[in-house]
This record gives sequence, C-alpha cells and structure tokens, in this order.
Amino acid sequence: MSSSSNSSPSGAGRTVLVTGGSSGLGAAVVTAVTRAGGRPLVLDRQPPGDGVPWVECDLADTRAAEEATRELAGRSGGLDAVVTAAGMDVPGRLADVPRETWERIVTVDLLATVAVVRAALPYLETSRGNVVTVASTLGVKAVGDATAYCAAKFGVVGFTRSLAAELAGSVGVTLLVPGGMRTAFFDDRDPQYRPGPDAKLNDPADTAAAVMFALSQPPGCAVRELVVCAEQETSYP
Repeated sequence: MSSSSNSSPSGAGRTVLVTGGSSGLGAAVVTAVTRAGGRPLVLDRQPPGDGVPWVECDLADTRAAEEATRELAGRSGGLDAVVTAAGMDVPGRLADVPRETWERIVTVDLLATVAVVRAALPYLETSRGNVVTVASTLGVKAVGDATAYCAAKFGVVGFTRSLAAELAGSVGVTLLVPGGMRTAFFDDRDPQYRPGPDAKLNDPADTAAAVMFALSQPPGCAVRELVVCAEQETSYP
C-alpha cells in the first residue's frame, strides 16, 4: 500500500483521491494537495490539470465508480485519503424535475460518495488514512425547489456521521459542510436559480484549505465536522 505517513502535518507525500477533481472545489483540493507535496488522483468525466493521474468515470454508475477507485489505488500503491468533492444539482419543483434527473442527482451526490468510500476502505485502513465527505449547508437546512439535492446532502450528513462511529480508531472521518462557492456549479441553472451579482460566495481555495486542515491531523485526532461558508451565507444557520 501507500508508503507515506499519515502523521505528516504538511500532507507531504500523501496520496489523495479526489472525486470531481477537474473543477470547482475538487480542483481546488487537487491544487492544495499538490502544493502540500502530496499526490492527487482524480475521478471525473473531464481531465484534471496536466500531469494529474485520473480515471474517466461517470459517478452516476456506482459500480464503475468503485472499479475506478480500485484502479487508481492499485496504480498508485494505495491511498492515504479520499475527498468526495463531486456533486451536481438541477433545481426545480419536484413535479417539474424529470425522474431521471432527480435520481441522477441523488446517485452522484450520495450513492457515488458511498461507492467510492466503500472501494477505498481497504487501502485507507492499511494507511490509517482519512475520508472527507462533502455535504452542503443544504444538508442541514432544507429549502424549496431542491428536493433531490437536499435529500442527497442530508444523506451524506447521516452517512458520514454513522461512518465516523463505525471507523473510529481505524480511519479518520470528516464531514465538510460548505456554503456556496464561486465555481461553475451554478452555470447551467435556469436564471432564477443562479446567485445574483451581489451573492456572498466563498473562494473554493479557502474551502480546500479547510479540507487540508482536516487531512493534516495525526492518527487519533479527528476533525469530525467543518462548516465553511461566507459570513453572510443565507443557507446557514
């Protein structure tokens, strides 16, 4: 498995698998891992930055997500951490969102998170590694026209809290609850669901720094949950 040490505060030399690592928060985490001297690996439908090892994967296919996780871990000699940054949303009223779209949101945001973590566990248990799951402020506070996204992200919160109890003493588990960030996440939405020009959004690099803080903790010290959002975030608390 990975020969790196999980006790290095800087994260130097650590192998970190990032889902959705080609854009948004995932890309910011990849950059942060690289700058810390670690080795990022990416699962995504689009290629990440130059030189970053990756496997093309549509996370809506959870079996493919598991296989891709094992492929990258095998290629790299193991894993020290997993960050499940991939996510999607298509806002709209329940009656207006097509069934296929609604189910894809839940699959990508929740079921693929579970699939990747499940496949990574043998490697993380060997390295005494870490998992950081990415929920949302809409995983703790529900809003209208977001039934799929809220269902998925509330699910990520419950899954992660249960996982932390289950893996205590073997794998570090952190739940990240980010607010809105300045990424392409909102680009394809209908205009009424896009943040306005005066919206208070975080720089994804700042949220990625919080991820690195969680990953920097030595074995036995767990950052269980992190809420990271703009001070005037309207969806939290």
